[in-house]
This record gives sequence, structure tokens and C-alpha cells, in this order.
Amino acid sequence: MPEITDDLFAPAPKQDQQQKITRPSITYWQDAWRRLKKNKFAMAGFYFLIAITLMAIIGPYLQKSGYELQHLAARNEMPNGAYWFGTDEFGRDLWVRLWWGTRISLFIGIMAALMDLCIGVLYGGVSAYYGGKIDDIMQRFIEVVYSIPYLLITVLLIVMMGAGIWTIIFAYGITGWISMARLVRGQVLSLKEQEYVLAATSLGASSWRIITKHLIPNALSFIIIQITFTIPQAIFTEAFLSFLGLGVKVPLASLGMLLSDGVGSMRVYPWRLLFPALVFSLMMVSFNLLGDGLRDALDPKFRK
Repeated sequence: MPEITDDLFAPAPKQDQQQKITRPSITYWQDAWRRLKKNKFAMAGFYFLIAITLMAIIGPYLQKSGYELQHLAARNEMPNGAYWFGTDEFGRDLWVRLWWGTRISLFIGIMAALMDLCIGVLYGGVSAYYGGKIDDIMQRFIEVVYSIPYLLITVLLIVMMGAGIWTIIFAYGITGWISMARLVRGQVLSLKEQEYVLAATSLGASSWRIITKHLIPNALSFIIIQITFTIPQAIFTEAFLSFLGLGVKVPLASLGMLLSDGVGSMRVYPWRLLFPALVFSLMMVSFNLLGDGLRDALDPKFRK
């Protein structure tokens, strides 16, 4: 065997400029965030949602009045230094009631999103992964539940449980997760044929691990997009029910209840409708803009 000496080694030639990496390596989520930041409308919606959420948290505490406190001597006052958004027919501060109602509406939307994650994602993932008769039975159950009108379910629950926040959440939880389950099922049906699923099965991974560690995480981008549309849909549903008088109980406030009260007096006291309608519209538009931006940012087809 020849002796190894320093003469056998030579410096490697300089790397060709064309072979150099033009940009640093980034992850999928970093690239999605970079593309989302370039979408001005999506970022505007994102910042508006942050501002509305912060005001829903701290807004009621910027005034000394509570959401149920009545000032009969200051009924139907216009916006002024003491009452920034004016008062209603009972002298209650509309600033406090507006942000308190926004907090309740956001809470209902977040609870609806959690139900989508806990029920819809797992249901759709299990149905698609096992397939066959299990998938047929689970899909027939979805069709039966989906055929029941949501308003009918809500009225029946209000008769049994009474009107309130948890009644609305429970009624939405019965049928609200179906869209998420169908979306996840469609994604898992295409993902379970991939090679990494076959490799995990060959290595002895359990079905639960494959669903929770491989299939659902790879469908996470579609799940996030669906959630951005689920939250405003739940908020709109709550507003619709409160507008019909089937929402939260008085003296609690929600955006739907404030809109319902404002419509009845819009010709005489227009500010009672203006401010709730403005916050409600900004919230709906912001969620839709953010959802559209996330759909474009998380789609690999738009990656450059």
C-alpha cells in the first residue's frame, strides 16, 4: 500500500458562480409567511383582526360603566366625551357593550373552530384512512346530520336548554364540523397513497400514529384555511340568531343583538346601528381577506 503524503492532496477548485445557492434555504412555513406578507390585503385583514381582538379584551375596561349598568338620565345620548359611542334606550354605554359583544362573538367563533379541529379533523381522517364499509357508514351519518336544518336544531335546543351562549355553541357543534370533515377526508384520501405512509406502515406504526403524525399534519395548510372561514361563519350565525331574538340573554350583548337593537332605531338614533355594523363588517371582511391570502400563501403552486 503506497504511503500517504501531503503531495497526494490538492485544494479543490473554486465553485462555479452558477452553482452557488442563490438564496438561503427556508422551510415551507417560512416561505408561506414570506408570501403572505407580500399580500397587502391579507396583512391588512390580519392587522385589523389583531386590533379588534385587542379592543375586545381591553375595550370594556377603558370606561367605568359595565355592560349592564343603566344610566336612565342619559338615555339615547349621542357620542360625546362621557359616552364615546353614545347610549341606548336604557342609558347603557354602547362603547362597553360593543366591545363586550365583540368578545362574545369572537369566543363563539373560536369555540366553533376548536370543534372543527377536535371533531371534524379526526372524523374525516379516520373515515378516509380506513375506507371501505367504515367510510361508507361514517359518510352516511354525515349526510343524515347535514340534512337537518341548523335553525331547527337551534330552536329545539333553545326550548330544552334555554337561550344562551352555550346553546348556540352546542347547536353549531352538531352540524358545524361537517365541512371540515369532508375537506380532511378528501385530503387524506390522496395522502394515504404516498410512499411515506407505506413506509410507516411497513415499520409497524399504528393507524392512530399514521393519522395523527403523518396524514393530518400534511393536510394542515388546508385545515388552517378552512378555520379562517369557519370563524366568521360562526360569528355570522350567532349574529343572525341574535338578530332573530334567539341569541344570548339580556343583559349580555353580542354583535347580533346590538345590530337588532340598532335597526329598530336607526332613523332616530343612527349611531346605535353605525358602530356595531362597522365593527361587524370589518371583522367579516378581515377574515375573508386573511383566508384568501392564506390560501394563496400555502398553495405550493404559487411558490417561486
